[in-house]
Amino acid sequence: MSLKSLASIENWPVPTAAAGVVRADGAVLGTHGPSGHRFPLASVTKPLAAYAVLVAYEEGAVELDEPAGPEGSTVRHLLAHTSGLAFDEHRVTSAPGERRLYSNAGFEQLGDHVEKATEIPFAEYLRQAVLEPLGMTSTSLEGSPAKDGVSTVEDLLRFAAEVQAPRLLDPRTVAAAMTVQYPGTKGVLPGYGHQNPNDWGLGFEIRDAKAPHWTGASSSPRTFGHFGQSGTFLWIDPDAGAACVALTDRAFGPWAVEAWPPFTDAVLAELRG
Repeated sequence: MSLKSLASIENWPVPTAAAGVVRADGAVLGTHGPSGHRFPLASVTKPLAAYAVLVAYEEGAVELDEPAGPEGSTVRHLLAHTSGLAFDEHRVTSAPGERRLYSNAGFEQLGDHVEKATEIPFAEYLRQAVLEPLGMTSTSLEGSPAKDGVSTVEDLLRFAAEVQAPRLLDPRTVAAAMTVQYPGTKGVLPGYGHQNPNDWGLGFEIRDAKAPHWTGASSSPRTFGHFGQSGTFLWIDPDAGAACVALTDRAFGPWAVEAWPPFTDAVLAELRG
């Protein structure tokens, strides 16, 4: 089976694009474009970093509810963007758990926390804990755990298969990662404005009833994933039993707001058909 809907990335106003879809059993249902091309991930780095943090949790190196980040904040707060840290600065703007403040700084503090706990540089820990076991040989973290990952569609499909049918983590841990943390918390979804509630799990954004949103009108409320400012996204729709990755080399903007939802709806329609 090769999904014809993936070919619509040809119409996106971007220099280079690649996309793919994978089922929970690891079967790749189709790719389009240079699936081995390495793209900067921007914030699609965060789910990879979060997965490494969850491995550290299962290994006993960290606890989800131990102090991390600013005063009163925990590992869980940092993963769920409720630590109170500003977007790109290591300064506190609200009390932990009060608002959903999407924070690159929070993920950088997470990386530091795991690095201290494991005595392994975070990029290396990510490689050993997640990338290497999944055969993600074209993926690397080249700086901030919030935004400096580089990867390919092929590698991210391996990751998306893992999240759907976990081998590196206990399925209950992954279930927690895709469950709303601090329900009812409002905040800004970057690029899409204020959302009330602005639901997140542990390192993954949860679609729920958000509107507007970067996934499709037909995406199930249980859909979770992430998009990046480099024009990248990864969503997993448990109701569809599949995940989709799209990577480009054009910064996120109005073109993506316009192109991504109909693309996702076409993919989902083909999967259901």
